[in-house]
Amino acid sequence: MLQQLVSLSVRHRGVVLALALAVLGYGFYSAANAKLDVFPDFVQPQAVIQTEAPGLSPEQVESLVTRPIEGALGGVSSLESIRSQSIQGLSIITIVFNEGTDIFTSRQMLTEQLSAVAGDLPDGVKAPKLTPLTSATMDLLKIGLVSSRRTPMELRNFADWTLRPRLQAVPGIASVGAMGGDVRQLQIRIKPERLVALGISLSDVIAASKNATGTMGAGFIETDNQRVILQSEGQSLTADALGKVVITTGVGANVRLCDVADVVVAPEPKFGDASIQGRPGVLVKMLSQYGANTMEVTEAVEAALEELKPVFEGEGIELYPRLHRPATFIETALEHVSRSLYVGAALVVVVLFLFLFNLRAALISITAIPLSLLVAIIILERLGMTLNTITIGGLAIAIGEVVDDAIIDVENIFRRLRINSESASPEPVWIVVLNASLEVRTAVVYATFLVVLVFVPVLTMSGLQGRMFAPLGTAYVLAILASLLVALTVTPAMSCVLLPSVAARAKESILIRGLKSLYVATLSILLRHTKAIIASVLAFCIGAVVLLTHFGEEFLPEFREGHFVLQVNAVPGTSLKEMMRLGMLISKDLLTNIKVNGRPVIDTVEHQVGRAELGEDPWGPHRSEFHVELKPDIPGADQADVQGQIRDCLGSYPGITFEVLTFLGDRIGETLTGETSAVVVNLFSDDLDQLDRKPNDIAAIVAAVPGPLTFGWHRRRRAASLDDTSAGSIGVARISTGRSAVGDSNIDSGIARRADF
Repeated sequence: MLQQLVSLSVRHRGVVLALALAVLGYGFYSAANAKLDVFPDFVQPQAVIQTEAPGLSPEQVESLVTRPIEGALGGVSSLESIRSQSIQGLSIITIVFNEGTDIFTSRQMLTEQLSAVAGDLPDGVKAPKLTPLTSATMDLLKIGLVSSRRTPMELRNFADWTLRPRLQAVPGIASVGAMGGDVRQLQIRIKPERLVALGISLSDVIAASKNATGTMGAGFIETDNQRVILQSEGQSLTADALGKVVITTGVGANVRLCDVADVVVAPEPKFGDASIQGRPGVLVKMLSQYGANTMEVTEAVEAALEELKPVFEGEGIELYPRLHRPATFIETALEHVSRSLYVGAALVVVVLFLFLFNLRAALISITAIPLSLLVAIIILERLGMTLNTITIGGLAIAIGEVVDDAIIDVENIFRRLRINSESASPEPVWIVVLNASLEVRTAVVYATFLVVLVFVPVLTMSGLQGRMFAPLGTAYVLAILASLLVALTVTPAMSCVLLPSVAARAKESILIRGLKSLYVATLSILLRHTKAIIASVLAFCIGAVVLLTHFGEEFLPEFREGHFVLQVNAVPGTSLKEMMRLGMLISKDLLTNIKVNGRPVIDTVEHQVGRAELGEDPWGPHRSEFHVELKPDIPGADQADVQGQIRDCLGSYPGITFEVLTFLGDRIGETLTGETSAVVVNLFSDDLDQLDRKPNDIAAIVAAVPGPLTFGWHRRRRAASLDDTSAGSIGVARISTGRSAVGDSNIDSGIARRADF
């Protein structure tokens, strides 16, 4: 079969070269339009349900909201597990489905179950909502708004009513959330003594307020020849108008809202807040839809922001457009692959020119690099896979090998053509090319398939490992097999066209003759000391095996993406105002004092405290997160030093615990387990007092472990599964490496409590 394939390629070389050009063109088209993402979809099918329960304590949210919803969802098919968190005013339930489940069908079933349970929840609890279906990395872009001319309320109004609708209209955006600033609210601040004096109940005030601010349908009037639509107007939209609303009519005078309360426009109570560059501002966070092209959507969002640039300037708002931009990681990966491609091509040209002293031979060999990679990209696209940092990594690894087959083939063809030209009775060129290609073909095919077999275990991985690394193996194997196909078809065809005329005039280079002489001399010496050579090789192998046992083990390497996530926790019960004050101090400290070679290296710092309404991060006001973006020209070696400086900076603040992570590592751990730490210890018990005591014992054991460690714990609902529907609680101990300030408080804050040691 191989002989027939090579023979057809040589005989019909014009057709083969035309097809190669067509594949090359289509490959460039596919690469330009391929879906680009940060990572493969490494998360099992899952859905998150959030339920707002204003005013309820964590215990009330747990018993009145979380448990009824969990009970209603327990029978959903393909369910693997349920984990939940109940905090003040919010219930969050994460549903994890079995591998291979159709997530769209599963979400439809969840929606049906939620519609049934919504009516059984207490009054005042909002209907449960499924959060938008997002990609595994979720974050698309974070931007910041600050202004010295606008009040926090005006800034938030702009974000909610001008900016958000425009960004939400961009195709591929799952949701746009805003955090920080002040949300405008009409507030009725009751004076209890006035209610008592006038004999008015609180329910009377609530009823009057609802009637004054609500919109009621008025219907229509039907005449003999016309239908007149009625529209009710006059809702109280200002504080003054609302204050004049009559609650009740007495004998002497009417009682208005302003008689029993102060009616004002004020910010609504905050669940969280944000700062930008150490200044109060509004953080706008965009999430990407499941299956969206991260690069394409990011560019569309940035185009929308560019359209709004005159609006920002007119409103006196300063925009920070790249507080966190995962697409930058993709661009860096593509840049590295492109660089590897150029370097590889240049090295091939240099090596072939030195050994063959012929540019045409180098050109034929170089053709295998883009052609093999583009064929692999075409197949990846047809398989529905994205180009991401993992698949791009597989292609980058393959760059060094895709040219091997072509080089071997070209060198042998070139040598045979030169020998044939010196023969007294030369054979036809196509016969020489065919025989020369077949002469090395068997060895090349065997070697290629042996390399492919090395990656078979990677392709057969299951679970997280398979979802993460199988795309790398797939991309690598496709590129290697494509290079074999190119060497069997395109390389002989191009050699038959380009090499005959130059091979006849070629002579063996001085470099080759010198290397041959050196090789013969070295080989003769080695053959006289075979036992010593074999003993040396065995010693090196044994030494390598011994050293292998001393290597550390990590699931993923430390990513140098130019972005750090800082998770900072204070004592539970710390106020939102205090955490904002502390966060702005840390932000300014980071921007000023983190330097490499005497110059600041941090570009932007974004700080968020607590949670946004229906936000994906269920944090209390004592917990905050920083996103630190480095300047684009910081090399990976310096980023490790920057990470150490950030730890030292945070360690100088007493009373906090912290972690310094990269975004991708943080996102993987948080998505898969709900925790970001490297080690998680689960404690199961229905005795909540015991769960409060045991973490102290764990802390004592962990403290004896060598090395800097951070230890903390919180309590949440036990994960339920198909065969485990018990309703006990679970204590989750989080252990992570890294220097940290250590607190000594254990403050009970309910079901979602947290103690730091």
